[in-house]
Amino acid sequence: MPKISIRPYDPHSFQILSGSGLPPVLARIYAARGIEDSGQLETELTRLIPFGQLKNITATAALLADAIAAEKRLLIIADYDSDGATACATGMRILRKFGANVDYLVPNRFEYGYGLTPEIVRLAYETKRPDILITVDNGIASVDGVAEANRLGMPVVITDHHLPGDQLPDALTIVNPNQPGCPFPSKNIAGVGVIFYLMLALRAELRQRGAFAAGQEPNLASFLDLVALGTVADVVKLDSNNRILVQQGLQRIRKGKSCAGINALMQVSRRDARQISTYDLGFMLGPRLNAAGRLDDMSLGIECLITDDEAYATDIAKQLDELNRQRREIESAMQESALAKLEDTLNACQPDIQSAHSICLFDADWHQGVIGILASRIKDKYHRPVIIFAPGNDGEIKGSGRSINGFHLRDALDLVSKHHPELIRKFGGHAAAAGLTIHSNAFEAFRAAFEQVAQTLLTPADLTRVIETDGDLELSEIKLELVEMLERQVWGQGFPQPSFNARFYVESQRIVGEKHLKLKLKKLHAAAAGDAAQAARKSAETYDGILFFHNDPLPDVIDAVYRLQINEYNGKSSLQFLLEHWFHADNPVTGDAH
Repeated sequence: MPKISIRPYDPHSFQILSGSGLPPVLARIYAARGIEDSGQLETELTRLIPFGQLKNITATAALLADAIAAEKRLLIIADYDSDGATACATGMRILRKFGANVDYLVPNRFEYGYGLTPEIVRLAYETKRPDILITVDNGIASVDGVAEANRLGMPVVITDHHLPGDQLPDALTIVNPNQPGCPFPSKNIAGVGVIFYLMLALRAELRQRGAFAAGQEPNLASFLDLVALGTVADVVKLDSNNRILVQQGLQRIRKGKSCAGINALMQVSRRDARQISTYDLGFMLGPRLNAAGRLDDMSLGIECLITDDEAYATDIAKQLDELNRQRREIESAMQESALAKLEDTLNACQPDIQSAHSICLFDADWHQGVIGILASRIKDKYHRPVIIFAPGNDGEIKGSGRSINGFHLRDALDLVSKHHPELIRKFGGHAAAAGLTIHSNAFEAFRAAFEQVAQTLLTPADLTRVIETDGDLELSEIKLELVEMLERQVWGQGFPQPSFNARFYVESQRIVGEKHLKLKLKKLHAAAAGDAAQAARKSAETYDGILFFHNDPLPDVIDAVYRLQINEYNGKSSLQFLLEHWFHADNPVTGDAH
């Protein structure tokens, strides 16, 4: 069962933040997320880390400026997820503004797999005949692909953010904050952020060469809507630099300055641009864009983002919306199948899930494009590192993994590969997510080897899910103004949206929308239990609450983890408690958790 843990915070940082004028509750929240002074919360573009700190970026910008001047044919090789699509669109749009002769190619995951493979290189040579290849959101592990490109006379510029392997590709140049010797402090930047930074450096190089007429220099901030979408959808840690990129992108969208493709994706997602949030980018727009790469061809998503034709963008967005509906149906069927298979596996091999440190599942009927989502769902349910496999090509099966805190998935796969060199044909990724390919008859051997590594690296404490909160709120702190201040901040991976925990008396409850509970709640002292109802009635404060996807009645007294939100109804704004988890109040840690 999960345990509740209140985020600790540094008292010194709290004092500094409080002294700068922040309300104590905000000072506490920010201090618990590593903020040491109010300057770290500012999101002006002038606070971005200078591009010059990225290794090789100045030389790469000069190389691209030379290529543009010589009218060389540039070809972007993209990845087939949201980060890769937005990175490709950012590169395409800006390079065209700079006068480059540029095109793109994105691998179909079912035919070519991930990254700059020798096969995609040969396809690029046969169909596009470029002078220079530019990778976005991939390439750092493409040793063989770069070698093939060099053989065919197509030098490669790599822009990536993934972790490198033991050997770097023999590329013309590499821009990646995670390559050896790169001092760039934001190691969490997404692939779209890396290509955006390279475009900043290229603009500076072209400016120095006098390439822009007076008043004709492109404003690269106008492309931050794409950067924000790719950064949030790729679930990278929102450090201070990433928060600036995302906040600036959100501001452009809210002001109606986003590109036709993002506007169209908001339309089909029924999102209001004026109220757009990181939630909308990550859970509404991102999945629709990703659906193209999962079920079809990410070229569809890229076309949506590079066109300025609103009607064309709308038509593509409708196709993406339909693909996303299909993806949800496939995912739902796969999840049902996976849970049944998991139960059968555990019944056959182990007494229960508590004795397993990892989960690996394979089914010949599963869809390769959806295994990553399924791995994430199973990981969330069982709090174990999970790898889900589906059929690949030529006697291979392909796996997609998701991990928990304390278990670096790519490093774990590296250990499996070192201990059992024959098992993994190729792999890549980072701490939280990774992909790999193995031979179809090697599944059981891999599962055993992966479980052995998991047992070595994970402790029992690692396998217990911890729900982190920001503690309780004083009654005086529960105000609409607090919610409005919280909603102005960018929250996301590594900078979690604040949640709180408290004991409540459930004054009333009713079902709305057939599957949600609408609640009237009164806050109790944490010790209140047996006589809680009588004590609660003496409280004058009653709060609206909502518990989504739950229509069974709650007990009179519960312990709950909740977020504050603004409920808009009939033109009026009111404060509402959104319950994320609830527990029987008599045993909140080891009792039933929901």
